[in-house]
Amino acid sequence: MKPTRYDLGNIDIAWCPGCGNYSILNILKNALDELDISPENLVLVSGIGQAAKIPHYLKSNVFNGLHGRSIPPATGIKASNRNLVVIAESGDGCMYGEGGNHLLHAIRRNPDITVVIHNNMIYGLTKGQASPTSQIGFKTKIQKDGVSSEPFNAVALAISLNASFVSRAFSGDIDKSKEILKKAINHKGLSIVDMMHPCVSFNKVNTFSWFRENTYYLEEDFDYTDRLKAFDRAIGKDKLALGIFYINERNAFEDNLGIYRNNDLPLFRRIPDEDKLRKLIHSFE
Repeated sequence: MKPTRYDLGNIDIAWCPGCGNYSILNILKNALDELDISPENLVLVSGIGQAAKIPHYLKSNVFNGLHGRSIPPATGIKASNRNLVVIAESGDGCMYGEGGNHLLHAIRRNPDITVVIHNNMIYGLTKGQASPTSQIGFKTKIQKDGVSSEPFNAVALAISLNASFVSRAFSGDIDKSKEILKKAINHKGLSIVDMMHPCVSFNKVNTFSWFRENTYYLEEDFDYTDRLKAFDRAIGKDKLALGIFYINERNAFEDNLGIYRNNDLPLFRRIPDEDKLRKLIHSFE
């Protein structure tokens, strides 16, 4: 991996050798570097899990919170200072399981943040239970007879809710995934990147070779403004499509709040109006 301004030097990394998270870390660093985003203007927000450790391994501002709760603080951070680049990163269990409700309402609100979901179709930190995206028939130490529930299709769900930017990538294709991530970060509004990657320790089915054999890229001229066509590709059963499925340009959440209408300063830099503050205090008496 080439050196970037986000490197922390020699640090202990808790991922297993060969884990797909190493590739995602590489993709993220190089995407940020090519976009010329300074560590001082970057905030990485995560929850709990192996994927949620990624903010610990590069130089940036960090908020590491509760399981499934990375999107709400990311939304608040961006609303309080819209000059920051805010990226929420966590795994499929954290984002789609415990945090699924927050993802739904973030799609509705459309904050200008990028949400990267490390999707390895299993819970890695807690040693190999089925996750919301595990496939039917997938066997674990807990699901001994195999998973019987339909896997959660986040891409199809996001398109059905008219999300602002919906994409899927594969950590094994570093250059292509980097370009998808760069477009997601540059997009004004909520950007979803469903980042497929293998868990080499607990998922012996969905390996690097499995992803290469069971994915394909959307055509270069694919019309990502066509919602119905995007949804049709998202629910395809034969292979998983990779690329940018859908872009829907609309106002971002923080622009609809009205707090930046006449003042572009971040909230923490503003001097409060004493008269308005006094009236506000009196209104609670």
